[in-house]
Amino acid sequence: MAKLAKDKALAKKLISSDQWLKPFSHDIELRMERYLDCKTRLTADRSLKDIADTYKYFGIHRDGDMWVVREWLHDAEAVSLIGDFNGWNPASHPLYSLGGGVWEEVLPEDALEIGQRVKLHVRFRDGLVSDIIPSYINKVVQNPDHSFAGVVWESAYKWRARRYATPKVSELTIYEAHIGMAEERPGVGTYAEFEQNVLPRIKADGYNALQLMAIMQHPYYGSFGYQVGSLFAASNWFGDPDELKHLIDAAHSMGLIVLIDIVHSHVAPNTGEGLAGCDPNGGSYFLAGKRGWHSAWGTRLYDYSHDETMRLLLSNLKYWLDEYRFDGFRFDGVTSMLYWDHGIGQSFDSYDKYYSLNSNIDAQVYLMLANELVHSVRRNAITIAEDMSGMPGMAMTLSAGGYGFDYRLNMGVPDMWIRLTKDVRDEYWDMGNIYYELTRRRALEKQISYCESHDQALVGDKTLIFRMADAAMYTDMDNAIHTPVIDRAIALHKMIRFITLTLSGDGYLNFMGNEFGHPEWIDFPREGNGWSFQYARRQWSLADNGMLKYSALLRFDNDMLAFARENEQLGGESENLWMDEQRKLLAYRKDDFIYLFNFSPISSYPNFFLPTREIGQYQCVFSSDREKYGGQERIDEQYVYTAKSAFGQGVGFEVYTPSRTVAVFKKIR
Repeated sequence: MAKLAKDKALAKKLISSDQWLKPFSHDIELRMERYLDCKTRLTADRSLKDIADTYKYFGIHRDGDMWVVREWLHDAEAVSLIGDFNGWNPASHPLYSLGGGVWEEVLPEDALEIGQRVKLHVRFRDGLVSDIIPSYINKVVQNPDHSFAGVVWESAYKWRARRYATPKVSELTIYEAHIGMAEERPGVGTYAEFEQNVLPRIKADGYNALQLMAIMQHPYYGSFGYQVGSLFAASNWFGDPDELKHLIDAAHSMGLIVLIDIVHSHVAPNTGEGLAGCDPNGGSYFLAGKRGWHSAWGTRLYDYSHDETMRLLLSNLKYWLDEYRFDGFRFDGVTSMLYWDHGIGQSFDSYDKYYSLNSNIDAQVYLMLANELVHSVRRNAITIAEDMSGMPGMAMTLSAGGYGFDYRLNMGVPDMWIRLTKDVRDEYWDMGNIYYELTRRRALEKQISYCESHDQALVGDKTLIFRMADAAMYTDMDNAIHTPVIDRAIALHKMIRFITLTLSGDGYLNFMGNEFGHPEWIDFPREGNGWSFQYARRQWSLADNGMLKYSALLRFDNDMLAFARENEQLGGESENLWMDEQRKLLAYRKDDFIYLFNFSPISSYPNFFLPTREIGQYQCVFSSDREKYGGQERIDEQYVYTAKSAFGQGVGFEVYTPSRTVAVFKKIR
């Protein structure tokens, strides 16, 4: 009875934030009940943190003067350890069953050496015989024949500080990055190169968080890190795991928070290259049959109802927090986890689509437990949900009936900018719709806003500036050249970023290089492009070269972030002051700042009456039209405007607003 009362109490808290949830109180109570049941079953007489130490039990570990090898293989009939140490002989070192699917072997200290390649030779109950990579292995390498193997490995890295606690950050500005394509040279960049060449750029630009993609071991480089093979192994593509630790240590010394893009929504299907080999037929870690495959991605799907799956994934979260000192996670593919159809083709235009037989309650329970664990291990750890469905409560605390994420990605914003820049001429942009899309959010739920992420930069799509400028970026980005196409692209690039940053979210994200309008798309080496790295790198020299307009865009990004940070302009409420569809003007207020956007492609207005609602004196403190940002210096930032009551117009002042600019006015007295 007490547990039932708790279920209902938590559901009531969520419903109180949105009365439209009332008809679905039973569904919410069911989720709460399942969450509490699962937690009770998993923990028993232990804590959630204790059961998440599974990675210390399974895998290959040194125990005193012995090596202990353990693996959970529910459907195995016989298991042996093979590798460099025994000539890959499956008869040499058998593991013994401890019951419950657990297999173990204890070896003398001199039996294994650090750096030796290993696999498990497994005969499954259905007769399948396979050589697989252990599920908890912490290092994986590629063999000369392009196959993969686990490696006996122990970290030798000594952290600068004995202990580490994630600092609390009120305004999160995230720099999303991919280690391998972060260098200008053709080829795969390394952890060490990123630390030396890119970290200082991120710090100098003013971002306070680094979000690393593709860190979890993935056999196919071109998957962008989203077809994970081994959960506990740092990607071998970029160097040694200790080099990743050194990178994270260096980032922390700069005051940067470091997040990992965690992929617990699906796994690479390759049975010889990772976790899929441990459950080739489904029914253990993965869902059996057709339901165990993602139809669009061709990947395997976890069965979150299994306790061992829960232990594996929860342990993986604690591993990255403890062993590598990451400060939190961006959870990939949350929408895919929430629904049995993975949200494919769904518009999510009614609450019925959140609560139905299509809901994967087991996956939802996992996400709740994951957030509880992360925040119990690291108080200020950050969790971000990539959910495009808008599931109610996603970024609300567990105690309020939510899923426990700190933020959700505002995925509708980049979709809006893509639609506008791709399909709608400037003169038809809807000011009301832009303001509505940027300000709509669920009450009590924080969100990360962004104009574009890696998704919009991949081949098959285009970045915003490349969509607007296209071929002109190859010929007309010299400072001495002025063309209508490039002038438009640069002006809108600045305005889109500024309005998104100041109006849309409690945090902000940018993908590396996009801050200065990196040209072209991302295309990883593949047969179709002759295995070229031409489009899988970042041309930093474009922004470093003072002769090109990329430099101006970088300066704008620097100052935009500084302005928002120094004046605490991320998050909070805005007040709509003026919306003019005919003249394409939009004005809003945040605290003592008034933002005036002129989206008109051709018209400047010399005597626009800007409403302020408050009498006082105002001065322009920021403008996208500054010469150093590639503008024309048409806005006087020295003049002091006096806002007063005007008959029929309310309180405000007259101001000149040039086309395709944003100006920010501050009340100074």
